[in-house]
Amino acid sequence: MGERAVFVTTIDNPYDYFEDFDSWYEYDTRMGYNTCSLVDRIAQTSLEMSDHDYVQEVERAVDKICKWNLLGLYKKIETKEKDSVTN
Repeated sequence: MGERAVFVTTIDNPYDYFEDFDSWYEYDTRMGYNTCSLVDRIAQTSLEMSDHDYVQEVERAVDKICKWNLLGLYKKIETKEKDSVTN
């Protein structure tokens, strides 16, 4: 069984992060959100982390972004993956 994958998206992005990442990313950067960069700044990851620990740390960062979401722009999304996710 795969690990649950979690990320954050904006409420107006019409693309699915998990199913159509390229379109999701293009929209996100075109709108100036740079959500991947935001997660990267908050998540405290390293190359030495296990896949499981990496996923947990990304979820911690996503939860923090959603908690301090003053403009109501962000929402947490999740899915089940067959393999570990390391995006």
